[in-house]
Amino acid sequence: MKCPFCNASDTKVIDSRPADDNSSIRRRRQCEQCGRRFTTYEKLETMPLMIIKKDDSRETYDRSKLEKGILLSCHKRPVSSQEISAVIDEIENQIFNMGEREIPASLIGELVMKKLKDVDEVAYVRFASVYREFKDVNAFMEELAKFLNNK
Repeated sequence: MKCPFCNASDTKVIDSRPADDNSSIRRRRQCEQCGRRFTTYEKLETMPLMIIKKDDSRETYDRSKLEKGILLSCHKRPVSSQEISAVIDEIENQIFNMGEREIPASLIGELVMKKLKDVDEVAYVRFASVYREFKDVNAFMEELAKFLNNK
């Protein structure tokens, strides 16, 4: 670490402790050349999770977008906000436990459908109709038939 006063590259750490927010380390340093003291903060740098969209574009993961899609599917259904939060938490745990930095949006959509199938059948069908982008009634009926056969 360079001294901010004399630009000498030889400094030593005098004291280290967690910062007030507990998300970084506060280090008190002293320059070996000029003797002046200064403070630095060390913080873990994380790479954001990227979502690969259908058109191959990428965007950062946004919990609120996932929440919005699930809330719309569960609108006027007997699904509590606690259940919705639990579903989102379970999906996030699965995503983040993969250890990947880039996740296809299709994988997230499939995870949502799998969870909604267990929570509420109507919410599942609503989400599937938007996610699968049914072009006509026949495509919709095929998805319903698959759902009913797997029950």
